Amino acid sequence: MKGFEYLQEQLEDMKKEGTFRNLIPLESAQGARVTIKGKEVIQLSSNNYLGLTSHPRMEKAAEEAIEKYGVGTGSVRTIAGTLKMHEDYERKLAEFKHTEAALVFQSGFTTNQGVLSSILTNDDVVISDELNHASIIDGIRLTKAGRKIYKHVDMESLEQALKETQEYRTRLVVTDGVFSMDGNIAPLPQIVELAEKYDALVMVDDAHASGVLGENGRGTVNHFGLDGRVHIQVGTLSKAIGVLGGYVASTQTLKDYLIHKGRPFLFSTSHPPAVTAACDASIDVLLEEPELIDKLWENTKFFKNGLKELGFDIGISETPITPVMVGDDALAHRFSDQLFEEGVFAQGIAFPTVQKGKARVRTIVTAEHSREDLQEALNAFEQAGKKLKIID
Repeated sequence: MKGFEYLQEQLEDMKKEGTFRNLIPLESAQGARVTIKGKEVIQLSSNNYLGLTSHPRMEKAAEEAIEKYGVGTGSVRTIAGTLKMHEDYERKLAEFKHTEAALVFQSGFTTNQGVLSSILTNDDVVISDELNHASIIDGIRLTKAGRKIYKHVDMESLEQALKETQEYRTRLVVTDGVFSMDGNIAPLPQIVELAEKYDALVMVDDAHASGVLGENGRGTVNHFGLDGRVHIQVGTLSKAIGVLGGYVASTQTLKDYLIHKGRPFLFSTSHPPAVTAACDASIDVLLEEPELIDKLWENTKFFKNGLKELGFDIGISETPITPVMVGDDALAHRFSDQLFEEGVFAQGIAFPTVQKGKARVRTIVTAEHSREDLQEALNAFEQAGKKLKIID
């Protein structure tokens, strides 16, 4: 069929540059080790921080929900797709997050889009960290609000943006809690102090902090002791929580408004019963099995130290997200391919996901990894790094 020649040309250019990648299907359940192309490898690319994708309590909750309610809901939440379990879970989630209310969206991506696109008008301005997630960027693009971008975690740049936007009705400062490519944590206390000084709202996307930071995995707001001082918390239910979806935790006013104005919420079928039940059970796991988070951080420390001792550059990471910096896009992908040959699945990340010249292999350890898994992975990094002359 004619018409897509210009797209094919771009794909051919990507292939010449060594940046074209095919999807890689897993042939096993998500875990510390997975099967790919018939080969068992150590998994270092999933967001399954706590291993909850296969937690027995969550599997049981999902199975029971299917038996009782079936596999789907058949409607959007605002018509006939709200089950009692949806509202029960949102109340439980709000209590967990120490907020007045919570609302679940179909994904973390659509949560950011839904919140930003619905609450801001041309009377308002959004002030965003330059390295915020793509879902925040796209959410901002959907608004008619003014826009200011401040330098990454640079508080002088943020304050300047706040000073320059005093004429707007509402100023909304938005930041990732944990930045997904570098693994560093936003300086949330300073951001909140500046927002309070200049009478601005604060929105934090805790996709990579939910289940990882804070008491029992409550996120960066709780981690910094800022409960009650951050206006909007967004998170995902598909990373450390291990299932699917996103949420916004805030006031009842914002929840009610988003129910009526949040387009992804309004026009998407609600989560299947099994998803909601498993997410509900995940909160019980977080509250009652804190040793999973402890194990995650023990593994993180061991793996980071091992990579540094081998001579790899792991950037500014402070969390289980640990990038191994390479620089060149094609080299990052070759490094990933060589790691696979050595028995490790760790994906290369290149432009446009990260800036040109900052390509890397991004790794994420989990609570499921054993010390033996991680040592084997470090051995593979050493072999692959030396073969490609990334380390001596």
